[in-house]
Amino acid sequence: MLELTHDLIAIPTENPPGNGYAQAVDLLCRTLRQLGFEDTRVEGDCVLSFAGDGERTLYFSGHYDVVPAHTPSQFMPVVRGANLFGRGSSDMKSGLAAMIYAAKALRDHGMLRNGRVGLVFVPDEETVGPRGSRYLADRGVLGKNAIGMLTPEPAGEVIWNANRGAITLNITVKGRSAHVGRQHEGVNAFEGMLRVAQALMGLKAEVEQRTTGFHISPEAARRSILMLGGRSGGGANFNTVPDTCSFTVDRRINPEEDFALEKRRLLAMLDQPGIDLDVEVLQEGRSSGVPESDPVGQALARSVERVTGHAARFEMCPGLLENRFYAERGIPAFAYGPGLLTVSHGPNEFVPIQRIAECAEIFALTGAELLG
Repeated sequence: MLELTHDLIAIPTENPPGNGYAQAVDLLCRTLRQLGFEDTRVEGDCVLSFAGDGERTLYFSGHYDVVPAHTPSQFMPVVRGANLFGRGSSDMKSGLAAMIYAAKALRDHGMLRNGRVGLVFVPDEETVGPRGSRYLADRGVLGKNAIGMLTPEPAGEVIWNANRGAITLNITVKGRSAHVGRQHEGVNAFEGMLRVAQALMGLKAEVEQRTTGFHISPEAARRSILMLGGRSGGGANFNTVPDTCSFTVDRRINPEEDFALEKRRLLAMLDQPGIDLDVEVLQEGRSSGVPESDPVGQALARSVERVTGHAARFEMCPGLLENRFYAERGIPAFAYGPGLLTVSHGPNEFVPIQRIAECAEIFALTGAELLG
Protein backbone atom coordinates (compact mmCIF):
# COMPACT_ATOMS: atom_id res chain seq x y z
CA MET A 1 0.00 0.00 0.00
CA LEU A 2 2.84 2.37 0.79
CA GLU A 3 4.51 1.63 -2.56
CA LEU A 4 1.27 2.20 -4.48
CA THR A 5 0.59 5.46 -2.63
CA HIS A 6 4.14 6.56 -3.43
CA ASP A 7 3.67 5.82 -7.14
CA LEU A 8 0.30 7.61 -7.27
CA ILE A 9 1.71 10.73 -5.60
CA ALA A 10 4.51 10.85 -8.17
CA ILE A 11 1.92 11.41 -10.93
CA PRO A 12 1.09 15.16 -10.86
CA THR A 13 -2.68 14.94 -11.29
CA GLU A 14 -3.16 18.64 -10.55
CA ASN A 15 -6.67 19.99 -10.89
CA PRO A 16 -6.93 22.60 -12.16
CA PRO A 17 -6.05 22.18 -14.94
CA GLY A 18 -6.49 18.40 -14.98
CA ASN A 19 -2.99 17.08 -15.65
CA GLY A 20 -1.82 13.49 -15.56
CA TYR A 21 -5.21 11.80 -15.68
CA ALA A 22 -4.20 9.26 -18.35
CA GLN A 23 -1.09 8.24 -16.38
CA ALA A 24 -3.11 7.77 -13.21
CA VAL A 25 -5.71 5.66 -15.03
CA ASP A 26 -2.94 3.52 -16.52
CA LEU A 27 -1.30 2.93 -13.13
CA LEU A 28 -4.61 2.08 -11.45
CA CYS A 29 -5.60 -0.35 -14.21
CA ARG A 30 -2.20 -2.07 -14.23
CA THR A 31 -2.25 -2.39 -10.45
CA LEU A 32 -5.77 -3.81 -10.36
CA ARG A 33 -5.03 -6.38 -13.06
CA GLN A 34 -1.78 -7.40 -11.39
CA LEU A 35 -3.75 -7.98 -8.20
CA GLY A 36 -6.24 -10.19 -10.03
CA PHE A 37 -9.16 -7.76 -10.48
CA GLU A 38 -10.22 -9.05 -13.89
CA ASP A 39 -13.51 -7.14 -14.07
CA THR A 40 -11.87 -3.74 -14.57
CA ARG A 41 -12.90 -1.17 -17.15
CA VAL A 42 -12.38 2.49 -18.03
CA GLU A 43 -15.29 4.90 -18.44
CA GLY A 44 -13.98 8.21 -19.78
CA ASP A 45 -11.32 9.21 -17.22
CA CYS A 46 -12.85 6.96 -14.53
CA VAL A 47 -11.85 3.43 -13.54
CA LEU A 48 -14.36 0.84 -12.30
CA SER A 49 -13.47 -2.58 -10.96
CA PHE A 50 -15.51 -5.29 -9.25
CA ALA A 51 -14.89 -8.34 -7.09
CA GLY A 52 -17.49 -10.87 -6.00
CA ASP A 53 -20.78 -12.10 -7.40
CA GLY A 54 -24.38 -10.96 -7.35
CA GLU A 55 -25.93 -7.55 -7.72
CA ARG A 56 -25.71 -6.16 -4.15
CA THR A 57 -22.72 -3.81 -4.32
CA LEU A 58 -20.79 -1.96 -1.65
CA TYR A 59 -18.82 0.76 -3.38
CA PHE A 60 -15.42 2.03 -2.32
CA SER A 61 -15.05 5.31 -4.24
CA GLY A 62 -12.22 7.83 -4.33
CA HIS A 63 -10.71 10.59 -6.46
CA TYR A 64 -7.20 10.66 -7.88
CA ASP A 65 -6.98 14.37 -8.75
CA VAL A 66 -5.24 16.73 -6.33
CA VAL A 67 -5.07 20.49 -5.80
CA PRO A 68 -2.04 22.23 -7.36
CA ALA A 69 1.24 21.74 -5.52
CA HIS A 70 2.98 24.53 -3.65
CA THR A 71 6.32 23.34 -5.09
CA PRO A 72 7.25 20.65 -7.67
CA SER A 73 8.94 18.71 -4.86
CA GLN A 74 5.52 17.75 -3.51
CA PHE A 75 5.35 15.25 -6.36
CA MET A 76 8.55 13.63 -5.08
CA PRO A 77 7.09 11.58 -2.22
CA VAL A 78 9.32 10.92 0.77
CA VAL A 79 9.01 8.95 3.99
CA ARG A 80 10.07 10.79 7.12
CA GLY A 81 9.72 8.79 10.28
CA ALA A 82 6.17 7.42 10.52
CA ASN A 83 4.73 9.66 7.79
CA LEU A 84 4.61 9.79 4.00
CA PHE A 85 4.86 13.33 2.60
CA GLY A 86 3.67 14.55 -0.80
CA ARG A 87 0.78 16.20 -2.62
CA GLY A 88 -2.23 13.89 -2.40
CA SER A 89 -0.76 11.74 0.38
CA SER A 90 -3.61 12.75 2.65
CA ASP A 91 -6.23 13.79 0.07
CA MET A 92 -6.56 11.07 -1.02
CA LYS A 93 -4.12 8.79 -2.82
CA SER A 94 -3.35 6.87 0.35
CA GLY A 95 -7.08 6.21 0.58
CA LEU A 96 -7.11 4.77 -2.94
CA ALA A 97 -4.42 2.28 -1.96
CA ALA A 98 -6.33 1.39 1.22
CA MET A 99 -9.57 0.69 -0.60
CA ILE A 100 -7.88 -1.46 -3.26
CA TYR A 101 -6.24 -3.66 -0.64
CA ALA A 102 -9.43 -3.79 1.42
CA ALA A 103 -11.24 -5.19 -1.62
CA LYS A 104 -8.39 -7.63 -2.24
CA ALA A 105 -8.60 -8.88 1.35
CA LEU A 106 -12.37 -9.39 1.09
CA ARG A 107 -11.95 -11.34 -2.13
CA ASP A 108 -8.97 -13.42 -1.04
CA HIS A 109 -10.56 -14.40 2.28
CA GLY A 110 -13.89 -15.43 0.77
CA MET A 111 -15.89 -12.67 2.43
CA LEU A 112 -17.98 -11.77 -0.64
CA ARG A 113 -20.66 -14.40 -0.23
CA ASN A 114 -23.60 -12.01 -0.32
CA GLY A 115 -22.65 -9.41 -2.90
CA ARG A 116 -19.67 -7.68 -4.40
CA VAL A 117 -17.33 -4.74 -3.91
CA GLY A 118 -17.19 -2.02 -6.56
CA LEU A 119 -14.03 0.09 -6.76
CA VAL A 120 -14.51 3.52 -8.34
CA PHE A 121 -11.69 5.95 -9.14
CA VAL A 122 -12.64 9.37 -10.48
CA PRO A 123 -11.00 12.71 -11.34
CA ASP A 124 -12.37 16.24 -11.14
CA GLU A 125 -13.42 16.12 -7.48
CA GLU A 126 -11.36 19.14 -6.51
CA THR A 127 -13.14 21.43 -8.98
CA VAL A 128 -16.59 19.80 -9.05
CA GLY A 129 -15.85 19.15 -12.71
CA PRO A 130 -17.72 17.10 -15.31
CA ARG A 131 -15.24 14.26 -15.85
CA GLY A 132 -15.66 12.39 -12.57
CA SER A 133 -18.66 11.19 -10.57
CA ARG A 134 -20.96 13.51 -12.52
CA TYR A 135 -19.85 11.77 -15.73
CA LEU A 136 -20.75 8.36 -14.29
CA ALA A 137 -24.05 9.65 -12.91
CA ASP A 138 -25.09 11.15 -16.25
CA ARG A 139 -24.53 7.76 -17.90
CA GLY A 140 -26.47 5.78 -15.30
CA VAL A 141 -23.35 3.95 -14.15
CA LEU A 142 -22.77 5.51 -10.73
CA GLY A 143 -24.01 3.51 -7.76
CA LYS A 144 -25.75 0.78 -9.75
CA ASN A 145 -27.28 -1.83 -7.38
CA ALA A 146 -25.59 -0.13 -4.42
CA ILE A 147 -26.23 -0.98 -0.78
CA GLY A 148 -23.83 1.76 0.29
CA MET A 149 -20.68 3.73 -0.47
CA LEU A 150 -17.53 4.45 1.50
CA THR A 151 -14.99 7.06 0.43
CA PRO A 152 -11.56 7.49 2.08
CA GLU A 153 -11.66 11.27 2.43
CA PRO A 154 -9.28 12.81 5.03
CA ALA A 155 -11.86 13.02 7.81
CA GLY A 156 -9.30 12.53 10.56
CA GLU A 157 -10.75 10.39 13.32
CA VAL A 158 -14.42 11.01 12.53
CA ILE A 159 -16.95 9.63 10.07
CA TRP A 160 -18.51 12.20 7.78
CA ASN A 161 -22.16 11.31 7.27
CA ALA A 162 -23.20 14.66 5.79
CA ASN A 163 -21.83 17.55 3.78
CA ARG A 164 -22.77 21.11 2.97
CA GLY A 165 -23.86 22.10 -0.50
CA ALA A 166 -22.15 24.93 -2.36
CA ILE A 167 -23.01 27.62 -4.87
CA THR A 168 -19.96 29.71 -5.75
CA LEU A 169 -20.33 32.69 -8.06
CA ASN A 170 -18.03 35.25 -9.61
CA ILE A 171 -19.95 38.49 -10.14
CA THR A 172 -18.66 41.18 -12.48
CA VAL A 173 -20.43 44.53 -12.27
CA LYS A 174 -20.03 46.59 -15.44
CA GLY A 175 -19.72 50.37 -15.74
CA ARG A 176 -18.11 52.93 -18.04
CA SER A 177 -14.64 54.38 -17.66
CA ALA A 178 -13.94 58.13 -17.39
CA HIS A 179 -11.33 60.46 -15.88
CA VAL A 180 -12.09 61.40 -12.29
CA GLY A 181 -12.38 65.06 -13.27
CA ARG A 182 -15.21 64.10 -15.61
CA GLN A 183 -16.68 61.29 -13.59
CA HIS A 184 -20.18 62.41 -14.62
CA GLU A 185 -19.44 60.86 -18.00
CA GLY A 186 -18.68 57.48 -16.47
CA VAL A 187 -20.56 54.76 -14.63
CA ASN A 188 -18.82 53.62 -11.44
CA ALA A 189 -18.76 49.82 -11.33
CA PHE A 190 -17.41 49.84 -7.76
CA GLU A 191 -20.43 51.77 -6.51
CA GLY A 192 -22.68 49.33 -8.36
CA MET A 193 -20.84 46.47 -6.72
CA LEU A 194 -21.49 48.03 -3.29
CA ARG A 195 -25.22 48.07 -3.97
CA VAL A 196 -25.21 44.41 -4.94
CA ALA A 197 -23.04 43.52 -1.96
CA GLN A 198 -25.37 45.41 0.39
CA ALA A 199 -28.32 43.34 -0.81
CA LEU A 200 -26.29 40.18 -0.28
CA MET A 201 -25.33 41.29 3.22
CA GLY A 202 -29.02 41.36 4.08
CA LEU A 203 -29.37 37.78 2.89
CA LYS A 204 -26.20 36.82 4.76
CA ALA A 205 -27.61 38.13 8.04
CA GLU A 206 -30.67 35.96 7.58
CA VAL A 207 -29.17 32.66 6.44
CA GLU A 208 -26.36 32.68 8.99
CA GLN A 209 -28.92 32.46 11.77
CA ARG A 210 -29.79 28.94 10.58
CA THR A 211 -28.03 25.94 12.08
CA THR A 212 -27.75 22.29 11.13
CA GLY A 213 -28.90 19.37 13.25
CA PHE A 214 -25.92 17.29 12.15
CA HIS A 215 -22.93 17.15 14.47
CA ILE A 216 -20.10 19.56 13.70
CA SER A 217 -17.80 21.50 16.02
CA PRO A 218 -17.34 24.14 17.22
CA GLU A 219 -20.87 25.44 17.72
CA ALA A 220 -20.28 28.37 15.34
CA ALA A 221 -19.58 25.91 12.52
CA ARG A 222 -23.21 24.74 12.61
CA ARG A 223 -24.39 27.96 10.98
CA SER A 224 -25.23 28.19 7.31
CA ILE A 225 -22.74 30.31 5.33
CA LEU A 226 -22.70 33.16 2.85
CA MET A 227 -19.20 34.57 2.33
CA LEU A 228 -18.50 37.64 0.20
CA GLY A 229 -15.27 38.76 -1.43
CA GLY A 230 -13.09 35.69 -1.21
CA ARG A 231 -11.64 37.12 -4.40
CA SER A 232 -12.27 40.67 -5.57
CA GLY A 233 -10.83 43.36 -7.81
CA GLY A 234 -11.47 46.03 -10.40
CA GLY A 235 -10.56 49.40 -11.79
CA ALA A 236 -7.49 50.61 -13.69
CA ASN A 237 -6.12 53.52 -11.62
CA PHE A 238 -6.93 55.74 -8.65
CA ASN A 239 -7.96 58.62 -10.91
CA THR A 240 -10.20 56.65 -13.28
CA VAL A 241 -13.85 55.68 -12.89
CA PRO A 242 -13.75 51.85 -12.71
CA ASP A 243 -15.52 50.20 -15.62
CA THR A 244 -15.59 46.76 -13.99
CA CYS A 245 -15.56 45.44 -10.47
CA SER A 246 -15.75 41.75 -9.61
CA PHE A 247 -16.11 39.72 -6.44
CA THR A 248 -16.97 36.16 -5.45
CA VAL A 249 -19.91 34.90 -3.43
CA ASP A 250 -19.64 31.51 -1.72
CA ARG A 251 -22.93 30.14 -0.37
CA ARG A 252 -22.60 26.97 1.72
CA ILE A 253 -25.94 25.27 2.33
CA ASN A 254 -26.78 22.96 5.23
CA PRO A 255 -28.49 19.63 4.46
CA GLU A 256 -31.79 20.81 5.98
CA GLU A 257 -32.07 23.72 3.52
CA ASP A 258 -33.80 23.51 0.13
CA PHE A 259 -30.99 23.81 -2.43
CA ALA A 260 -33.15 24.99 -5.33
CA LEU A 261 -34.90 27.60 -3.19
CA GLU A 262 -31.63 28.93 -1.79
CA LYS A 263 -30.16 29.19 -5.28
CA ARG A 264 -33.15 31.19 -6.49
CA ARG A 265 -32.97 33.53 -3.51
CA LEU A 266 -29.26 34.09 -4.01
CA LEU A 267 -29.62 34.92 -7.69
CA ALA A 268 -32.59 37.20 -6.98
CA MET A 269 -30.35 39.40 -4.80
CA LEU A 270 -28.23 40.16 -7.87
CA ASP A 271 -31.15 41.69 -9.75
CA GLN A 272 -30.72 45.30 -8.66
CA PRO A 273 -32.28 48.18 -10.67
CA GLY A 274 -29.83 49.96 -12.94
CA ILE A 275 -26.98 47.49 -12.30
CA ASP A 276 -25.45 45.70 -15.31
CA LEU A 277 -23.56 42.58 -14.32
CA ASP A 278 -22.40 39.14 -15.45
CA VAL A 279 -22.57 36.03 -13.27
CA GLU A 280 -20.19 33.08 -13.64
CA VAL A 281 -20.95 29.88 -11.71
CA LEU A 282 -17.62 28.59 -10.40
CA GLN A 283 -19.02 25.54 -8.68
CA GLU A 284 -22.33 24.05 -7.68
CA GLY A 285 -23.01 20.97 -5.58
CA ARG A 286 -25.83 19.78 -3.39
CA SER A 287 -25.68 18.99 0.30
CA SER A 288 -26.39 15.51 1.62
CA GLY A 289 -26.94 13.77 4.92
CA VAL A 290 -27.43 10.20 6.09
CA PRO A 291 -28.65 9.30 9.61
CA GLU A 292 -26.06 7.85 11.96
CA SER A 293 -28.42 4.92 12.53
CA ASP A 294 -28.10 3.71 8.93
CA PRO A 295 -26.86 0.06 8.86
CA VAL A 296 -23.90 0.93 6.60
CA GLY A 297 -22.84 3.74 8.93
CA GLN A 298 -23.20 1.54 11.99
CA ALA A 299 -21.14 -1.23 10.39
CA LEU A 300 -18.43 1.33 9.58
CA ALA A 301 -18.56 2.70 13.14
CA ARG A 302 -18.14 -0.78 14.63
CA SER A 303 -15.14 -1.40 12.36
CA VAL A 304 -13.55 1.91 13.34
CA GLU A 305 -13.87 1.08 17.03
CA ARG A 306 -12.59 -2.46 16.54
CA VAL A 307 -9.43 -1.29 14.72
CA THR A 308 -8.64 1.95 16.55
CA GLY A 309 -9.99 1.11 20.01
CA HIS A 310 -11.98 4.36 20.05
CA ALA A 311 -15.71 4.87 19.62
CA ALA A 312 -16.49 6.40 16.22
CA ARG A 313 -17.93 9.92 16.02
CA PHE A 314 -20.16 11.14 13.22
CA GLU A 315 -19.83 14.70 11.92
CA MET A 316 -20.85 16.84 8.96
CA CYS A 317 -18.06 17.72 6.54
CA PRO A 318 -17.73 21.52 6.26
CA GLY A 319 -17.18 21.25 2.48
CA LEU A 320 -18.49 19.29 -0.49
CA LEU A 321 -18.23 15.50 -0.65
CA GLU A 322 -18.70 12.95 -3.41
CA ASN A 323 -21.22 11.40 -1.00
CA ARG A 324 -23.82 13.71 -2.48
CA PHE A 325 -23.92 11.91 -5.83
CA TYR A 326 -24.84 8.68 -4.07
CA ALA A 327 -27.17 10.24 -1.50
CA GLU A 328 -29.16 11.85 -4.35
CA ARG A 329 -29.92 8.30 -5.47
CA GLY A 330 -30.95 7.12 -2.02
CA ILE A 331 -27.65 5.34 -1.41
CA PRO A 332 -26.17 5.71 2.11
CA ALA A 333 -22.69 7.21 1.76
CA PHE A 334 -20.00 7.81 4.38
CA ALA A 335 -16.47 9.21 4.39
CA TYR A 336 -13.60 7.90 6.52
CA GLY A 337 -9.98 7.86 5.44
CA PRO A 338 -6.36 7.70 6.55
CA GLY A 339 -5.61 11.36 5.84
CA LEU A 340 -5.90 14.46 7.97
CA LEU A 341 -7.99 17.45 6.93
CA THR A 342 -5.65 19.77 8.84
CA VAL A 343 -2.74 19.11 6.42
CA SER A 344 -4.61 18.35 3.18
CA HIS A 345 -4.02 20.95 0.43
CA GLY A 346 -1.17 22.42 2.51
CA PRO A 347 2.54 22.84 1.72
CA ASN A 348 3.55 19.96 4.02
CA GLU A 349 0.80 17.45 3.26
CA PHE A 350 1.43 14.02 4.75
CA VAL A 351 -0.33 10.86 5.88
CA PRO A 352 0.58 8.68 8.88
CA ILE A 353 1.62 5.40 7.27
CA GLN A 354 -0.03 3.26 9.94
CA ARG A 355 -3.37 4.91 9.21
CA ILE A 356 -3.27 3.61 5.61
CA ALA A 357 -3.23 0.06 6.95
CA GLU A 358 -5.89 0.88 9.53
CA CYS A 359 -8.19 2.33 6.86
CA ALA A 360 -7.78 -0.76 4.69
CA GLU A 361 -8.66 -2.97 7.67
CA ILE A 362 -11.68 -0.82 8.56
CA PHE A 363 -13.05 -0.92 5.01
CA ALA A 364 -12.46 -4.68 4.80
CA LEU A 365 -14.20 -5.38 8.12
CA THR A 366 -17.14 -3.20 7.10
CA GLY A 367 -17.41 -5.08 3.81
CA ALA A 368 -17.17 -8.42 5.60
CA GLU A 369 -20.09 -7.49 7.88
CA LEU A 370 -22.29 -6.24 5.05
CA LEU A 371 -21.39 -8.80 2.37
CA GLY A 372 -19.90 -11.79 4.18
